[in-house]
Amino acid sequence: MNEHPPKIYLLPNLMTAGNLFCGFTATLKILEGALLQASNPDAASDLFHTAIWFVLAAFVFDFLDGRLARLGGHESPFGREFDSLADIVSFGLAPALMVYRVVLQEFPRACWIIAFIYLACGALRLARFNSVAADHHGTNNQNTFTGFPIPAAAGLIASITLFLLWLAEGEHHLGNWRFVLPPLLLFLSFMMFSRFQYPSFKAVNWKTKKS
Repeated sequence: MNEHPPKIYLLPNLMTAGNLFCGFTATLKILEGALLQASNPDAASDLFHTAIWFVLAAFVFDFLDGRLARLGGHESPFGREFDSLADIVSFGLAPALMVYRVVLQEFPRACWIIAFIYLACGALRLARFNSVAADHHGTNNQNTFTGFPIPAAAGLIASITLFLLWLAEGEHHLGNWRFVLPPLLLFLSFMMFSRFQYPSFKAVNWKTKKS
């Protein structure tokens, strides 16, 4: 029996590559900032800000790749797997590393475990999504998600981290606000791994109706 290689559609996968590029760049900026955190806090803060914006840009690319694939009828197992690999970098590794370096480095032993739990639950959520899609031949329920989507979790973490950095740099006192993130990561980890149903925008018709 001849096995046909999976089809690779250019435009949606270019968007996925953009997602992966943003996640990779965000991770690099976080690591560069970590090296400068003690000697040059201002430069480190700038790098952390840049990393957060790259995570948010990855969110845009992730939205576009799925939307383009569905509009063109180009959804494929290859695209689904590629998208998940990009997501675990952009929305799993980068946010976990960001929170660990920016907020949690004061308690390294406990907090690297919290960051890893978030990363692992995000990976498990993506793996479950792909396995369900494969079992149903790519026909996932278009109206709901099982488990909180990892891009939404990363967007929430990035936004709150950006707010905390703004507090730390301004005349505001950061105080104990930074300790909001560890329980938030654990909560989001549980929600991603849970079987709660969340509404999906996949079935929304974005095309303008002609009058």
